[in-house]
Amino acid sequence: MIQIATWNKVLIAIVCALGLLYAIPNFFDEDLFSGVPDGLPGKQVNLGLDLQGGSHLLLSVEIKAVVKERLESMEDATRRTLRGAKALYKGLGVKGESVVFQLREPTKLDTIRSELEAQYQSSGLTPLGTPLKEVIVDADGSGAFTLTLTEDAIKGISRRAVEQSIEIIRRRIDEDGTKEPIIQQQGETRILLQAPGEDDPEKLKEKIGKVAKLTFHLVDQSSRPGGPVPPGSVLLPSDEIGSDGKPIRYIVRKRVRVGGEHLVDAQPSFDQQNRPAVSFRFNTTGARRFGDTTRDNVDRLLAIVLDKTIISAPRIQAHIPGGSGIITGQFSVQGAADLALLLRAGALPAPLTILEERTVGPGLGRDSIEAGKYASIIGMVLVLVYMILSYGLFGVLANIALFFNIVLILALLSTLQATLTLPGIAGIVLTIGMAVDANVLIFERIREEVRNGRTPISAIDSGYRRALTTIIDANVTTLIAAVLLYAFGTGPIRGFAVTLSIGLITSMFTAVMVTRLFVVLWLRKTRPQVLPI
Repeated sequence: MIQIATWNKVLIAIVCALGLLYAIPNFFDEDLFSGVPDGLPGKQVNLGLDLQGGSHLLLSVEIKAVVKERLESMEDATRRTLRGAKALYKGLGVKGESVVFQLREPTKLDTIRSELEAQYQSSGLTPLGTPLKEVIVDADGSGAFTLTLTEDAIKGISRRAVEQSIEIIRRRIDEDGTKEPIIQQQGETRILLQAPGEDDPEKLKEKIGKVAKLTFHLVDQSSRPGGPVPPGSVLLPSDEIGSDGKPIRYIVRKRVRVGGEHLVDAQPSFDQQNRPAVSFRFNTTGARRFGDTTRDNVDRLLAIVLDKTIISAPRIQAHIPGGSGIITGQFSVQGAADLALLLRAGALPAPLTILEERTVGPGLGRDSIEAGKYASIIGMVLVLVYMILSYGLFGVLANIALFFNIVLILALLSTLQATLTLPGIAGIVLTIGMAVDANVLIFERIREEVRNGRTPISAIDSGYRRALTTIIDANVTTLIAAVLLYAFGTGPIRGFAVTLSIGLITSMFTAVMVTRLFVVLWLRKTRPQVLPI
């Protein structure tokens, strides 16, 4: 343990130097390092909600809206199936969690049943591995059909809606991936959102609450304005204001020609009249559908619908290949930028209801930081004094290693961009105490070897060698506990686990490698006859 290879010394020096470089930006203004490329020193530790303030929201996903949309889609698909089979029917519509209709020709009952069962055949597997039957097709002898969503299908719809909502919320509030919000599921339909640094909760709610579902529909020009809405169509308001001061309404076909899920990009721009607009681009599938729609429906109105409101209904002048276009409407510059962001992030599968809202002011965060700072300083001073009084020169060397331990913790938190919370500060304070634990084990072992009559070199070599197993066992067991806390914990518990894990790793490095290097260098330089320990 006394012999340290040259490459080992160089490695220790490089790690400590890099730790200093990556920790230093935390003590300067953040703007000073704004132009530093990724990978170079310049990042600072992310502060959590309880340290820098922000917004806390508890959201509920309206699953009923997703189920209703699925039933409406089934209604439209069933209508196309019946028309394709040239079957007469009546009363097609949604009733509860089922789609119902009456077949006028009972002779076609078996044929229609077979086609519908084939259309809604098993999709995927249940958690138990059995085939998932999404729809049960039921019909009586009179031709009355009922298409009912199964319980497993509704649970699957609910699960996918929550998962998709979490991902879309993350894209909307952290598009570049640097803000480190906490977004996690609570229960079956609830989502917890903690956004550090968001001091305007109203803007945050507006950003995440808008469904932003974009679809393209053909306007039903066969219907008269003010007349009845034919089957397969729907009456929607638009952003245009009529002469009576009310929004102009259009009757549009329910069939979605192109959906927003095919968008690959959306950017704020300006139209030919220099008005704010949003340019968009589809993927290959969306481009083909958009091109087919514009080719086959020249001179018809194409309604661009956002959250069941028509934001524009331009006339198709010619075939538009390439899958790109521009959305014009009553936009401001900021409104166009916000809409482009929402479209890039994707549409929420269902509306969100805010169940709980809390705002944490930065003043509380400053108090927490100050309290954590004082606790850290007091803890460190007590540890430093204890080590010097107990082990003399060896205690001083251990304290220098403790300094590098804290530096490495800051460097890793900054590099990994892990979010530091108040429990995380508690983890650092705990690490300060645990950091010298390995040195205490080593120094006590060295004392014992000295009492047994060993020479200084032999005592130090034996002390490090025999204490190493105990040190590894103690730290690994604590590290396992920290990993389990991170795996099964949430929010602040994870923050504590992260700082504790990093502290354990750095303390083992500084105790076993850095302190040993200092002791060996001192030993070779002075060659003492008696150890000052």
